[in-house]
Amino acid sequence: MPTSCLGRIRLHYPRFSDKEKQIANYILKNPENIIHSTINEVAEDLGVADATVFRFCKRIGYKGYQAMKISLASEIMSPMQQIHEEITEQDNEKSIAEKIFKSNIQTLENTAFILDGEALAKAVALLLQAERINFYGTGGSSVIAMDAFHKFVRSGKGCYAFMDSHFQFMSASQLSSKDVAVLISHSGTNKDTIRIMNLAMESGARTIGITSFPKSPISQKVDVALHTSSVETEYRSEALASRIGQLSLIDALYANVMIADKASSTQSLEKIRRAISETRI
Repeated sequence: MPTSCLGRIRLHYPRFSDKEKQIANYILKNPENIIHSTINEVAEDLGVADATVFRFCKRIGYKGYQAMKISLASEIMSPMQQIHEEITEQDNEKSIAEKIFKSNIQTLENTAFILDGEALAKAVALLLQAERINFYGTGGSSVIAMDAFHKFVRSGKGCYAFMDSHFQFMSASQLSSKDVAVLISHSGTNKDTIRIMNLAMESGARTIGITSFPKSPISQKVDVALHTSSVETEYRSEALASRIGQLSLIDALYANVMIADKASSTQSLEKIRRAISETRI
């Protein structure tokens, strides 16, 4: 978890309610004012109840307003360079690369912090029980689905991924109660992915969703929801930045499945190594 108050706010920001975003914006723009203000003064400035500000402090991991103030004061007195520093037109090639790497590191740290261990365990259990695993994603998420297929084909389980949305609709309609559909969508609101989810559920399949928004339609409806967190910048959308988190979540699922079913996975890995060995000089 980010130790800085401003870092915690930025981490949670995409999932804040409108009122929480109002408080977050106030703190991000006026951190010095917070240090010298009481909770009543902040609430009055924002036109909200004291309890709303207090709940916001709890939401980002503090015991209350005073604890948040202490953390913020320490941060302002010893300012930290923001790891997701904006790329500018004046940056050279190396500076841009360094900022991208730092942004990716922050995405991974943020995603690790919000990762629900219980949900991860449930997702692994579903994958282990599945006869067939289909990975679904449209647009940029289809690339993540193909990467998931590339990994899980080594598990020895039947698994598939399709780039074309029509193929995805057809395959989802043919799933059964023995199968699992893994749905990947940064927003969790993509119409095609929601339709695929509904088709899979109508077929009796269990569902796992990977999104960045817990309140999205996909997160709310799947059997198990896993979430990523990322920060948007001028030259890099939040959806693009989230992919490193999605890839890492899939890596974690794959590793857990392979370890839990070691005998079968070892045999499958050996077959694949033999099959592709002839492709190398």
